[in-house]
Amino acid sequence: MARIKEGSNRGKLMILIGLLVAVPLALLPFYPEDCGFVWAFAGPSLFSLSAGTLACLVGKRDNGNSVSWSVSQRQSSHTVLFTWFWGILIGALPFLFSGHLRFVQALFESVSGWTTTGLSVMDVSRTSHIFLFYRSFMQYCGGLGFIMMIVMLIPDKRSMDLFNAEGHPDKLMPNLRKTAQTIFAMYLVFLLVGTAAYAIVGMPLFESICHAMCSLSTGGFSTRLNSIGEYHSLAIEIVTIILMLIGTTNFAVLLLLVRRKWRQALRVSEVRFLFLLLLIFVPLMALSLSHAFGLGYGEALRQALFNASSALSTTGYTTMGYDTWPAFSVGILILLMLIGGGMGSTAGGLKLTRVYLLLRMIGQNLKRKLVPGRFVDTPTYIKAQGKAKIDDTLCADTLGFVGCYLLLFIAGTLALTLTAGCGLTEAMFEFASALGTVGLSIGLTGPATGSATLIVEMIGMIMGRLEIFIVLTGIYFGLHRVKFIRRKYKKAHELRRHEKSDTTA
Repeated sequence: MARIKEGSNRGKLMILIGLLVAVPLALLPFYPEDCGFVWAFAGPSLFSLSAGTLACLVGKRDNGNSVSWSVSQRQSSHTVLFTWFWGILIGALPFLFSGHLRFVQALFESVSGWTTTGLSVMDVSRTSHIFLFYRSFMQYCGGLGFIMMIVMLIPDKRSMDLFNAEGHPDKLMPNLRKTAQTIFAMYLVFLLVGTAAYAIVGMPLFESICHAMCSLSTGGFSTRLNSIGEYHSLAIEIVTIILMLIGTTNFAVLLLLVRRKWRQALRVSEVRFLFLLLLIFVPLMALSLSHAFGLGYGEALRQALFNASSALSTTGYTTMGYDTWPAFSVGILILLMLIGGGMGSTAGGLKLTRVYLLLRMIGQNLKRKLVPGRFVDTPTYIKAQGKAKIDDTLCADTLGFVGCYLLLFIAGTLALTLTAGCGLTEAMFEFASALGTVGLSIGLTGPATGSATLIVEMIGMIMGRLEIFIVLTGIYFGLHRVKFIRRKYKKAHELRRHEKSDTTA
C-alpha cells in the first residue's frame, strides 16, 4: 500500500508538470503569430495530465500505515527523482515538436531551464516570444522546485519527507503548507517589483517579465543574444544585481527582511560571508580587467561587480564575453561559481554556509594545534533562526558534501576535456557553471556543441540542482530494489525446477 500512495504522489506531480507546460499558451492572444506552436505545448501538457490522472486513480487508496525510515527515504528519493526526470522529459517536448531543437538539445534546454542553470543551445535572436517566455517560466518554477509547488497546493502526510528530499532545509512556519505559501508569496511579490523596476529603467515589458523571472530564480536565460550586456545600461545592471542577490539569499533571511528585522538579517553568518567575498574579489577582478583591457578603474569595477555577483549568485547573466578575459579573472569566476549562493535559496553551488563552515573548521583545527590542550571552545554560527552549534554531525555532513562535490567537479572537468576537446581551464569553467547551475559560458556551449558534451553538462546540472545525495540515494535504492527482484525471481525459478524434478521422479 505504501507503493500505491507513492504512485498517487507521483500522479499529482505529473498533473502539476502538465499544467506548467500549458501556461505559455496564455501568451497567444498577445502574440497570435505564435499560434502555430499550440500543439507543441498542448500535446505534452495533455499527455502529462492524462498520465498523472491515471496514476492518481490507481493510487488513490492508502491504508495509513507508517513505514520504516529506509522505506521512507527510498520512496522520497524515488518520487523526487521521478518527478524531475518526468519534468525534464515533458519540458523538452515543446522544443522537439516545434522543430526548434534536436532530441538531445531539447533535453539539454529543458534540464538547463528546470534546474535554473541558464546554459543554452538556442539562438534567442531567432526564437519566438512563446519560447522565450517558456524558458524563463521554467526557470522561475524550477527555482521553487516541483515539490515546493505541490506542497503549497495539496500537502499530505509525506510532504515533509519530499520537501526535505528536494533540498529545502528550512521550515519558515510551524505548518509546512504555510511555509510553502509564504515562500511563494515573497517570490511572487519580488517578481512583480522586479518587473516594474526593469520597466521603469527602460526595458520593454515582455523582456522585463522574462528577466525578472530568471534573475530571482538565479537562472540566467535572457531574451537577448548578448545577455544583459546588450542593453548597455547601468540602471538595468543595478536592478539585475539587486534581484540576483535577492534570489541567492536564503528564504528565511528574506522573511526577516520582509518583516523589517534588518539587524537580525545582517547578523546571519551566510549574509556577512556573501558580502565579504564580494568585497575581496570584486576589487581584485577590477584591477585584473583594468590591466588586461585598458579600462578605467570605474568601468572595470562596474564589469567586475556585475559578473562576480552573477557567478556567486549562480545566475549566469553576463555583460562581457569571457573568452578574452585574463586567467586571473577567469579563476575568480570559477571559484565564485564553485562557492555558490545561500542555503535554502534558489541558487546552486557548494553554498555559502558550507564554505563558511569549512573555513571555520580549518580555523578551529589550526587553533587546536596552537593553543594548550586544556582549552575548550564550542564554535557557533548565526542562522536566520538564531545561533547554532558547529557540532561533529554538522562537520561530517559538510565535509562529506564538499568532498563529493569536488570529486564530481574533477570528474566532470576531465570528461569535458575529452568530449569537447578543450583545455583544462575552459573545461573547469564550463563544468563549474553546469554543476553550480550558474549558466556562464566561456564559449563551449552553444547550438554547435556536440551531444556528448551536452550529456556531461546535463549530468552536472541535475546533480548540482538536487545536491548529489538525493540522486545517489535514489540510484542506491534503485539498484537494491533490482537486486531484490532478481534474487526473488531466482529463488522462484529454483523452486519451480525442484518441483518439476520431484514430479518427474
